[in-house]
Amino acid sequence: MISFTISLLALIVGYLIYGKLVERVFGPDDRPTPAVSMADGVDYVVLPNWKVFMIQFLNIAGTGPIFGAIMGAWYGPSAYIWIVIGCIFGGAVHDYFSGMLSIRHGGANLPQLVGTYLGDKAKNVMVFFSVFLLLMVGVVFVYSPALILKDFAWSTIVWVLVIFTYYILATMLPIDKIIGKLYPIFAFALLFMAVALLVVLFVKMPDLPELWSDLDSANLNNPQTLLGTSSFFVNNPLFPCLFITIACGAISGFHGTQSPLMARCVNSEKMGRPIFYGAMITEGIVALIWATVSSYFFYYGGWMEVLDAESVNKFLAQANSEGGKSLIQYFSAPNVVEKVCTGWLGLFGGIMAVFGVVAAPITSGDTAFRSARLIIAETLHLEQKSVIKRFYIALPLFASAVALLVWQMENPDGFNTIWQWFGWSNQTLAVFTLWTVTIYLVQQNKAFWLTLVPALFMTTVCSTYLFISKQALGLDETLAYTLGIVSLVAACVWFIIWLYRFHSQH
Repeated sequence: MISFTISLLALIVGYLIYGKLVERVFGPDDRPTPAVSMADGVDYVVLPNWKVFMIQFLNIAGTGPIFGAIMGAWYGPSAYIWIVIGCIFGGAVHDYFSGMLSIRHGGANLPQLVGTYLGDKAKNVMVFFSVFLLLMVGVVFVYSPALILKDFAWSTIVWVLVIFTYYILATMLPIDKIIGKLYPIFAFALLFMAVALLVVLFVKMPDLPELWSDLDSANLNNPQTLLGTSSFFVNNPLFPCLFITIACGAISGFHGTQSPLMARCVNSEKMGRPIFYGAMITEGIVALIWATVSSYFFYYGGWMEVLDAESVNKFLAQANSEGGKSLIQYFSAPNVVEKVCTGWLGLFGGIMAVFGVVAAPITSGDTAFRSARLIIAETLHLEQKSVIKRFYIALPLFASAVALLVWQMENPDGFNTIWQWFGWSNQTLAVFTLWTVTIYLVQQNKAFWLTLVPALFMTTVCSTYLFISKQALGLDETLAYTLGIVSLVAACVWFIIWLYRFHSQH
């Protein structure tokens, strides 16, 4: 718990000090924001600052800081380091600049910003890349909640239809009609659940692995430390897999597609730090809490505390019959959420658990489709005040989503396949955003190192993952790491050459 407490304080101090530095570098002023100068009553709508914060938080959070942190905790206390450093110096910086650049460019979406600073070719790649990513987000967050809800009533297909109907309404209607009304409530529930678990943690004060513990032996993804071995975990080395597993809560490219939604609703640039940087720090705190909860769950018998005797005996019997079944294999991330919330928080915790694994992904899926609509509209120069022109984009968008969903439902491993590629695509999107902001800062003669360092790091992470992952090239570890270093060197050389040419021309 000492490492957890230090990490929690570090995130708060990071907001107060480093967040202020980032804000000073950008330099917000009193110019009219797009919400004021371009108000259209649909996407450009001034909302109260507290509501913008709550919507931004839920837009970027969903189940990401919960499920990702639970899976990331399998790597041991190393997860704390990544959440804290990644959030303060990477994710919050990424979210702040993507939101503020959108404000400065009339509420522009991410591909438009990439095109402005990295060129039209990069923009075209980003249009396809970001729309496909958002489509995957929407599809993943239709099917998984439907699977859970079918246990309460109706069938999976009925719930898919219900969720899709909601998505269509949320995508088409003005942002203040559904999203503006429901999101603050959902965000409050998500925060309340996190705070309640935080209180329980400090009451219990469990003795958990610390940062100064043997990080290798605390790594549950190391086959030597499993309760039995499984080939599924052999190819998940801490680098780069930890940095892909914990995205939301540290740094996530998906956020760059969501920040422009609220950039169109902010009434003052000076609210950028609490809304964009602050929402990411808040998400980091949620991820930190869940990483700690799941550490207790997996490492020190917390799972036995929240299960009844029958369930404990069932697991032990199954583990013995299968030659030592791993806790990780037995308890999925949604299982951990459900068991911990109901075991620690009672009936109310059960309600919060349902929210965490159902409402949260749904509220990420709807804004994913909304962002996709706006990106396509911006690319086609199609105004969106007219309902019929919104339909022009929404109908083929949802038709594509249905096709992808059908494939996922018919393919036994469809969900895992989409999720794995979503994880890599998500972080690759962050790479594009960080390089875009770096070029902007250079052009403005500002401290570009703020985003250059995380851009180089994430470039190395994403390229190495592509080389080492069995879902991609699946190369030998030594070769994969060598190629990852080559990618880092290539990125450095490219930037140095570009920087030299830029200064020569200016």
